[in-house]
Amino acid sequence: MALNVSNAYRPRIGLTTYYQEAAWGVWKADAAILPGTYVEAVVAAGGTPVLLPPIGTDPTVVELLDGLIIAGGSDVGPEHYGAEPHEMTRSQPGRDTHDIALTRAALATGLPLFAICRGAQILNVALGGSLIQHIPDVTPGSAQYQPAPGVFGTVKFTTRPGSISGRLLGERASAPCYHHQAMDRIADGLCVTAAAQDGTVQALETTAGGWVLGVQYHPEQNPEDLRLFKGFIDAARTYRTERTENLVDVQQHV
Repeated sequence: MALNVSNAYRPRIGLTTYYQEAAWGVWKADAAILPGTYVEAVVAAGGTPVLLPPIGTDPTVVELLDGLIIAGGSDVGPEHYGAEPHEMTRSQPGRDTHDIALTRAALATGLPLFAICRGAQILNVALGGSLIQHIPDVTPGSAQYQPAPGVFGTVKFTTRPGSISGRLLGERASAPCYHHQAMDRIADGLCVTAAAQDGTVQALETTAGGWVLGVQYHPEQNPEDLRLFKGFIDAARTYRTERTENLVDVQQHV
């Protein structure tokens, strides 16, 4: 029996968040927070956002989702890839543990995974890769990636033919960026599918198939270009369809 999830269905998309002090109204306290641009991009692309704060982590939550976004944020702790911390590294250990656990759970189940900036670094580290902790130490002229505190730069990059990046963005593209760390050793099971002219990795994808994309830049900061988000939502809708059909097949054979 074939079932089709209607294009009107809005896939449930998990988004990882910060958990730290925030202010609202007359209050100031710890809160689960995420820049609104992520939520807005998911909604505009046709998804339903589900926030996943780094507290009470339960990797089985991926079973309730149609897709997962590992959002940007602070540096990934170097202890996760066997390095000593650089003086410029600022990590949030609880968030690292949370994001790595959810990333591995998504990969294990085949859940569509969209990892953004820090999220792409989490993807690489979760599979055994490592990071450059401060790009200016190894790449002259890298100020374009983080021009000033709170100021996004712009990165131009070339994509790999046939990749998710290539299919959705074409051979060349540009995007907002804000990071001072970058990929170093690429984990087994991942491949580079976009890079800047200076060699800085801008996108990673899995070699095992499925919809897994890690981007070093910030596509959510460009609401006029939702190609990656729409491609991700389409993949999440397909995942939902296939999972529903498989469930029906199992029930019919019980």
